[in-house]
Amino acid sequence: MKEIEIPLLETEAITMRFGGVTAVNGLSIEVNQGEIVALIGPNGAGKTTAFNMITGVYTPTEGRIMFEGRDITGKRPDQITSLGIARTFQNIRLFKKLSVLENILIACHLRIRSNFFSASVRMPRYRKEEKVMREKADYLIEEFGLSRYKDEIASSLPYGLQRRLEIARALATEPHLLLLDEPAAGMNPKETEELTSFIREIKEKNDLTVFLIEHHMDLVMEISERIYVLDFGETIAKGTASEVQNNPRVIEAYLGVDEDA
Repeated sequence: MKEIEIPLLETEAITMRFGGVTAVNGLSIEVNQGEIVALIGPNGAGKTTAFNMITGVYTPTEGRIMFEGRDITGKRPDQITSLGIARTFQNIRLFKKLSVLENILIACHLRIRSNFFSASVRMPRYRKEEKVMREKADYLIEEFGLSRYKDEIASSLPYGLQRRLEIARALATEPHLLLLDEPAAGMNPKETEELTSFIREIKEKNDLTVFLIEHHMDLVMEISERIYVLDFGETIAKGTASEVQNNPRVIEAYLGVDEDA
């Protein structure tokens, strides 16, 4: 009998209410292993709220979230990260006064097994783990083109490199699923084109599944295998890039054009 493949990530009719306001209403999505899937919609559609539910910032008012067949609804962000979900943010959230290396090392600590005492007295097990951690950080710094900035303070990096550092830090947690919240925000067309290639490259090299929110439609249509569209917290369309592009409800949501026009 053929084994049934379950989605890597699945949300089952998740809803998020803040008082009398429903930010997301009954969102059901599936992200399969190895895919790049996008969640798009106008400003205020509920996209980041959806990401916040998936990553434990919010607990859904209704519905549940499954990751690798496990119910993760209501788990803390650190627990969800340890299970293999990492994310970046629309507004870059680096440790701005720490160096590039220090930012990545902090993320590497998630996988350390030594306790506080072992680390404090630098027992052999911790020293071994520390060596592995530094090797991993050095590898990511090189892979992400950040070697010359290794000891630079994060806030001194150009905007595009700060984005790269944030993604490198996310990968240091060894995720299976990477959530990117508007990775091309603030980038010019050339930088966006480079980012598109970069996302593909890190996905293949690190055997990742990618779920992203993005407003740059060129990037979304170029890179996504499937797309979900939100408007006022409701799913109004889903499908391939061509299916979504030609959907009258999507055109109306983005352009404010009557469907019969």
